Amino acid sequence: MDPVTVGIIGIVVLIVIFLLGMPVAFTMAFMGTIGFMVVKGADAGLGILARDFWDTWSSYSLTVIPMFVFMGSVAFYAGMSGRLYDGAYTLFGRMRGGLALATVVATAGFSAICGSTNATAAAMGKVAIPEMRRHGYDPGLACGCMAAAGSLGVMIPPSTIFIIYGILSEQSIGKLFIAGVVPGLILAFLFCLVVYAWAMFNPTSAPAGGSTTLKQKLMGLTGLLEMVFLFALVLGGLFAGLFSPTQAAGVGTAAAIVIGLIRRTLNLRKFWLSIKDTLLISAMIMTIVAGATVFGHFMAVTGIPSAAADFLGGLPVPPIVVMILILVMYLVAGMFMDSLAMVTLTVPILYPTVMRLGFDPIWFGVIIVLVVEMGVITPPVGINVYIIKGVAPDVPMGQMFRGASLFLVGMIVLAALLLIFPILATWLPSFATY
Repeated sequence: MDPVTVGIIGIVVLIVIFLLGMPVAFTMAFMGTIGFMVVKGADAGLGILARDFWDTWSSYSLTVIPMFVFMGSVAFYAGMSGRLYDGAYTLFGRMRGGLALATVVATAGFSAICGSTNATAAAMGKVAIPEMRRHGYDPGLACGCMAAAGSLGVMIPPSTIFIIYGILSEQSIGKLFIAGVVPGLILAFLFCLVVYAWAMFNPTSAPAGGSTTLKQKLMGLTGLLEMVFLFALVLGGLFAGLFSPTQAAGVGTAAAIVIGLIRRTLNLRKFWLSIKDTLLISAMIMTIVAGATVFGHFMAVTGIPSAAADFLGGLPVPPIVVMILILVMYLVAGMFMDSLAMVTLTVPILYPTVMRLGFDPIWFGVIIVLVVEMGVITPPVGINVYIIKGVAPDVPMGQMFRGASLFLVGMIVLAALLLIFPILATWLPSFATY
């Protein structure tokens, strides 16, 4: 059988198994091994499975993943998420829609020390949603705002998806982190505009909060300063070339532990829980990467990536039209697949095409992260919405999805801005020394 045909059959079967609910990592590893065996033989297929899993789990470059996850876990158990929210509330709480604005701002801050959209949504949702509902906010706004704001966890660095994209595309993880700063801040601002518009058109859905004293404001600002310090330490060190991404993650984790000890909010029990969460999340991500690597090697021997590059590159349309088609494909696929799985599956196939069309690889990474994160708030998968459902089980899923859907407007606007002005993602990295 022709290798390209084998590859197409493998992709179709893979998607079907995904939709049946099988674990992403093992599905990709299984299909990649079987496909490689069909094309190259049984010994070669079993050999590639063993080698790719060993190379992934023994890779020094991938140690950046557990370290950044550990930093976010320590920050959560040390109470930084709560202090961030309190600080944002003292600044915006008195405004109409102020609690939702505080949620977006605080979530953007926590994203700068977390790196996972799911962890960000879960951590901040436990703090923000009960407060918004206690103050009479519309449940759809409260839950939808939190689910959408959680997507900032992989746009504002550090980001696990940026790490995976950087490894798959052999691009600088440090530059990818820096490239996400400006688009991430713009996205947070656009989410704030959505909240403000919602509050203006439906004032009863987002009532103003109570006033705070000057002392409360000053105390609240300390929580914001912790985030600013960690963000400046990690990203500043990367920007100046003082740290590699792995070293920056280690320094950031150490700083988060020190802050927790100084605050006396991090004890042995919480430290153990942060280690446990880190092990679970990191093992999941590393296994997905290993499985995707096996499947990527299967795709390579079938010739599908080069065939796709030839097909898309030969279309009688401008390159920007091809890019829009690719983004639409990601948006639709994101409704059915996990964002991490989608990136690991598609980047090895589409990256050669994008490079042949002349697009910047750092810019492509940023816009892909943005588009796949639209999937975390769109049905039927919408993983962030399901996470928020665990925080507010009495709110109907339909109401949550309707609330989150309005925030898609902000994501689409940012995607358009990145298409028109690529410099938004490429300007800062051009100054980086790492």
